[in-house]
Amino acid sequence: MQTNQYYVYILTSKKNGPLYTGVTGDLMKRVYEHKHGLGGSFTGRYKINKLVYYEDTTDIESAIIREKQIKGGSRQKKIDLIDAMNPDWEDLYYKIIK
Repeated sequence: MQTNQYYVYILTSKKNGPLYTGVTGDLMKRVYEHKHGLGGSFTGRYKINKLVYYEDTTDIESAIIREKQIKGGSRQKKIDLIDAMNPDWEDLYYKIIK
């Protein structure tokens, strides 16, 4: 039996820049799309393509609920999540593709 992976992720253009939260079943592909202008209009307009945070789960409903929870939280809560996982706000995309 194959286990599916789902991801909740946060992108930015730079440290303390605009933040975008999304959910996907293929994190590498989705971030690649954002990096090549194939994301949404908000991410394209502000060049938001730097993966700074992600969580994974095997349950799509949990991923969607978590995405809504993060989106509904304050900007500071999102920054705190990023700082806890990735204090230097590195682009994690280059770590997950290896």
